[in-house]
Amino acid sequence: MARADASLACPKKADRPLAATLAEVAKAAGVSIATASRALNNSTRVSPEAYQSVCAAASRLGYRRHRAAWGKTQQKVRAVAAVIHAGHRMLFTEPFFARLIGAAELELAQHQIPLLVTSTSGTLTETVGRYLRGGHVDGLIVVSDHGPLPLSSSLATLGLPIVVVGRPLHPSPVPYVDAENRAGARTAVEYLIAQGRRSIAHIAAPPDTGVGADRLFGYRDAMRAIGATDVPIAYGDWGQVSAAHAMQRLLDQRPQLDAVFAASDVMAAGALRCLTRAGRRVPDDVALIGFDDHALAQQLRPSLTTVRQPVEELATVAVCRLLAAMRGEQENQDPVVLPTELILREST
Repeated sequence: MARADASLACPKKADRPLAATLAEVAKAAGVSIATASRALNNSTRVSPEAYQSVCAAASRLGYRRHRAAWGKTQQKVRAVAAVIHAGHRMLFTEPFFARLIGAAELELAQHQIPLLVTSTSGTLTETVGRYLRGGHVDGLIVVSDHGPLPLSSSLATLGLPIVVVGRPLHPSPVPYVDAENRAGARTAVEYLIAQGRRSIAHIAAPPDTGVGADRLFGYRDAMRAIGATDVPIAYGDWGQVSAAHAMQRLLDQRPQLDAVFAASDVMAAGALRCLTRAGRRVPDDVALIGFDDHALAQQLRPSLTTVRQPVEELATVAVCRLLAAMRGEQENQDPVVLPTELILREST
């Protein structure tokens, strides 16, 4: 990505303004100090509007809870927390998380820093927020942040170094690393078009994530380029069952469809199960492409053509950026976006 404009660069220490107080954040957001405190502590007793106003004000004013940088005290780093903004089912069924966490753990182990992993969603968010405020960790990696109330916006006010894996759906001051999801999806659909496929459907991921939105955008980009506007799209929840249902809806809507691009390999597996049950041969009748290139892609029959994203490299880059921030080095807010690659197999 391009370097940030010089006017947006972090000022040198001597030029940094005094840190904003909680009272100033509350005043800027138009709420009470108590409401501002609850919002910054991820309390569920705050309206979405107040939460967004407080997080925006805290970000604009540069509000941070003061913590000493790693390396500037004699205190040993206690741990880094990987906060997965998803439910337990996703954490244990989506291969992306296992690969990312494993690579991050190995990278941190070289610095003798343990990695603590927690998933959070709904009412658990406040509990996790309280734990993180307790001084148990010295850095945060937020994964799969999503929804209208992004977790990273409130966690950034803890004063801990933080990196997000995956482009935030809404603008955020928190640095992030990501893969070329939009470009990768566009490349996949362009390949299907080049193979003569024209009725190409998309099984989309939940659109409240940057990943899901970007892969949907890439699909639309490629279809728009051939003049297709009424494109068949059905949504899944990243799981096989939802994808199988989505595939059936697509078959009902477009009986003659001849290709499917699924937003993940797991959802492609669900689509394949539905196609097989419906008597559609892959790839003879319907070509199929997934995204991620997990081990599952090679285990399917036929083996799955997919877009490979560098999951382990995402983890390594995220950890390196986090460690730099923990050392108090000059902050770099530019996002790091890693390339993807189309891997051809039997399903196309």
